[in-house]
Amino acid sequence: MNRSLFLLNLLMAIAWGAVTGSFAALNLLFGFILGTLGLALIREQVAFRAYVSKSAKVFGLAVLFLKELVLSSWRVLRIVIRPRIEDLKPGIIAVPLDVDQDFEITLLANMVTLTPGTLSVDVADNKDTLFVHCIDVPDPQETIDDIKNGFERRIMEAFR
Repeated sequence: MNRSLFLLNLLMAIAWGAVTGSFAALNLLFGFILGTLGLALIREQVAFRAYVSKSAKVFGLAVLFLKELVLSSWRVLRIVIRPRIEDLKPGIIAVPLDVDQDFEITLLANMVTLTPGTLSVDVADNKDTLFVHCIDVPDPQETIDDIKNGFERRIMEAFR
């Protein structure tokens, strides 16, 4: 039901763009907000509370990604500015996966790849392990725990 409410909200935002004659991002965002308010008005007929809860979790995942993007960019910048090749410990780590749906695995792999300093290399055939190359991984278990307690946990909260 949450996906159908999201799609309905998107359709209302597109309809708002058509009515106003502007498909600018800010106008569509305003239409999306108006659609959300419209859904709030009929909250007894639709599962609005669950929709808002899931939307908040997806937003939290996006905020976490942006935070990790900034922090990782800063780490990589420090490595580039002060290159001490002998101090780097690059490596490939095996991250055991709790996510099991293809969409969740793909999202996790892409979030890891888009974060500077890491690259998703492969997923095991049985989909229980994600192999990640790290530019610097002094403590592999700490990096694994960061991925599992950060991106993976938030993905499971947002999409299950």
